[in-house]
Amino acid sequence: MTATLIRFMRLGNDTKSGMKRLYVVALLALSCVKAPEQTSTAGGTTAAPHGGPVRIGFSMDTLKEERWQRDKRLVEQRAKEVGAALDVQVANGDDAVQTKQADNMLTKGVDVLIVAPHNGEIAASIVEAAHRKGVPVIAYDRLIRDSDVDLYLSHQVEKIGEMQADYAQKHVPKGNYVLIGGSPTDYNALLLRKGQMNVLKPAIDRHDIKVISEQFAREWKAEEALRITEDALTKTGNKIQAIVASNDGTAGGAISALEAAGLAGKVLVTGQDAQKDAVQRIVKGTQTMTIYKPIQPLAFGAVDAAIKLAKKQPVETKDKINNGKKDVPAILIEAIAVDKSNVDSTVIKDGYFTHAEIYGQ
Repeated sequence: MTATLIRFMRLGNDTKSGMKRLYVVALLALSCVKAPEQTSTAGGTTAAPHGGPVRIGFSMDTLKEERWQRDKRLVEQRAKEVGAALDVQVANGDDAVQTKQADNMLTKGVDVLIVAPHNGEIAASIVEAAHRKGVPVIAYDRLIRDSDVDLYLSHQVEKIGEMQADYAQKHVPKGNYVLIGGSPTDYNALLLRKGQMNVLKPAIDRHDIKVISEQFAREWKAEEALRITEDALTKTGNKIQAIVASNDGTAGGAISALEAAGLAGKVLVTGQDAQKDAVQRIVKGTQTMTIYKPIQPLAFGAVDAAIKLAKKQPVETKDKINNGKKDVPAILIEAIAVDKSNVDSTVIKDGYFTHAEIYGQ
């Protein structure tokens, strides 16, 4: 285990809640989040809700992956349904751009910010700038580190890592494993690896599983995962039994390397996000599983919480996640493991994809 992994495994644990049905998580109340008090700045005082529609700023890292396009669409839909004014800005993976866009939204007078950060540490400056104007901040999907962020909405990230590793270990209890993480600037990538190792470490210690590689793919890029997999295949003479890829993009890169080696469908490959191409690969047999994270409760929940925070109303939560500075009140939504056996009863039944989109019929 690398020194970097050990350092992050010492961070606070995600809540190990039992599996419940969707949407229930956001309704059980054990604590309440309140918006920051309004503070004065050199330019005056930021007004409280003004009688008009709540003005929400949504700062997004990227729209590169299919899932983020879905997030944007659903946040826009919910904002329209509840009559909120929404300003969406996309930084395209650039921290400086994301910071500037957030500053611009604050200058224009948003009442609340929802931030899906590119870099969870650098985004702390966005929280500080917002709080100077009395504007609350919600960390969306990815935790903002070392900050006084008001609320965190996400899926059970560490639990997802455990689900990926548990699936892999149950189906391939022994052999050579490759672990492909996401972007090291994304705290979710580190939580996923922590969850994976929670499950795999006992088998590693027993020497049932040998981890050939445990690298992180820069910016979650498929080509990085392809390179990592090619290196592992070369190192082992093509003797790889399982690849624990942290999302569907990296899974796709790994599968490209397996296809070139004539091993696609012969090596277990995990994923996450239930992207259309990944689910198509699952029914084809080249990707083994993915993690389905329903986006609607996340997107709708963020908008609903944003409106409450903007109106200085409490938001009910049941979880807390430590971000290095404080225990952040959190709403964590459960995810579902999907493989060939339950594609029809999950992503297709829920209307996430049509039967024709996945099976081509």
